[in-house]
Amino acid sequence: MTAKLARPLEPAPVYDLAPPAEDFLSDVVRGLTARNKTLPCKYFYDEIGSRLFDRICELPEYYPTRTELSILHRNASEMGELLGPRCLVIEYGSGSSNKTRVLLDHLKDPAAYVPVEIAREHLEESARLLRHDYPQLEVHAVCADFTRPLRLPRISRPAARRVVYFPGSTIGNFTPEEARRLLERSASLCGAGGAMILGVDLKKEPRVLEDAYNDREGVTAAFNLNLLARINRELGTRFDTEAFWHHALYDPREGRIEMHLVSRKDQQVALDGHRVSFVEGESICTEYSYKYSIGDLHELARLAGFTIERSWIDDRKYFSVHYLVVPERRDDSRR
Repeated sequence: MTAKLARPLEPAPVYDLAPPAEDFLSDVVRGLTARNKTLPCKYFYDEIGSRLFDRICELPEYYPTRTELSILHRNASEMGELLGPRCLVIEYGSGSSNKTRVLLDHLKDPAAYVPVEIAREHLEESARLLRHDYPQLEVHAVCADFTRPLRLPRISRPAARRVVYFPGSTIGNFTPEEARRLLERSASLCGAGGAMILGVDLKKEPRVLEDAYNDREGVTAAFNLNLLARINRELGTRFDTEAFWHHALYDPREGRIEMHLVSRKDQQVALDGHRVSFVEGESICTEYSYKYSIGDLHELARLAGFTIERSWIDDRKYFSVHYLVVPERRDDSRR
């Protein structure tokens, strides 16, 4: 359904539901004054961080993006059939929308597409390109934190069903309890008979996982360190980014990659009236990335009110994409 038009790209209006800037400050203060220092990974994605992540997705060590894309290309026609005509597609963390296009090209007469992204500049650019390339499609871009309850914009055509599109294994950035709550909200957003297409990274050899988060070019390190640079830019702090180093490791007991920024020396940083102290070797945990077994995922979906009706997995069993459905009658005994 893609159509290329030789006309200037028009500005893309955005529904701005982004959290206030004060939330960023309070989250940073809370995380860095805790006994075990943390920073929320959702703040990676300012304009610079979003473009660095696009580069990560092209790295040879970073298998998730190309593996998921291969699954989507092979199975998007079946996905389109399962989703049916006139669906309203809501995408969490849409980014550059490369995977979006694979799905849109196989949908029959979609009612509208709603990308939800916290990085406003990235969202505006991708929405503008999609409106250009899919002129018959309603695109309603929403700048928001999708981990919070969403208010959807009004669309002009009635939708046969709502579908949440959540590729990219971002579900792994949440603890299992947080992931359950997010999926529960998604099931409520979709309503009975609604659906979800979910990308999930699978458990595998630790070496493969650790290589994916410690690339030789240092792009992931730059992405991680940009979080401190963003805090400097937006909150007026004076983190010396060269005084921290990137470290990622796999914890087999928890089944997750942990990403850290490790202090190279004893140091202090002023932050909103606080004095944040670091000793040499102390780290800030910036991201978890949980890996799942298929059995774990089925249980998570059940607890959240979904049923997994179809799964697609690559030959190496590195990555999976799943079709989840909200039953017409919700099972209230699932807890």
